[in-house]
Amino acid sequence: MYEYFNGKLVFKAPTHVILEVGGIGYHIHISLTTFAQIKDKEECKLYVSFQVREDSQTLYGFATETERQMFNHLISVPGIGPSTGRMMLSSITPEEIQSAIINGELKIIQQIKGIGPKSAQRLVLELQDKLRKQGPDALIPLALAKKSVPEEALSALLMLGFSKAQADKVLNTLIAENLDRTVEQLIKDALKRL
Repeated sequence: MYEYFNGKLVFKAPTHVILEVGGIGYHIHISLTTFAQIKDKEECKLYVSFQVREDSQTLYGFATETERQMFNHLISVPGIGPSTGRMMLSSITPEEIQSAIINGELKIIQQIKGIGPKSAQRLVLELQDKLRKQGPDALIPLALAKKSVPEEALSALLMLGFSKAQADKVLNTLIAENLDRTVEQLIKDALKRL
């Protein structure tokens, strides 16, 4: 429903902020990771996840799209609610969580407060394949990462649903044939061969 809020930080605490946007103050729950990134700012942009439950409607805010993506992955797992997801992101970075899940490192996951052996196993079971299929760079938003022409073309092909192995093979062949292609040309040529 909401993508992000950009406004004035009226109040900041390690667990939540009040962000004034257009004269309205939004109470937004945050992680310690986000707090560390915005604590010295007077204005900021927070990517939000709007969670509706029987008894509450809650906004969770994140300083980066990467952190919000991981939050949404985590809360998609049965038994992992928004509070636990926020606790996980307050304990370790989204990239560390992704790596631990992909590699099945249960001990790292269990070090997070509120995550026991069963929850750690469930996280790995539910998310390992999903995160592995997305690849190691899945959490790096395209807009934030300065990429080369082949990397941008690869990202586009992955978003179109092609496998990383297929796309890599075709792109490597095209690059070997001619290095002077724009991203658009490289994608069009790759689509003809996929």
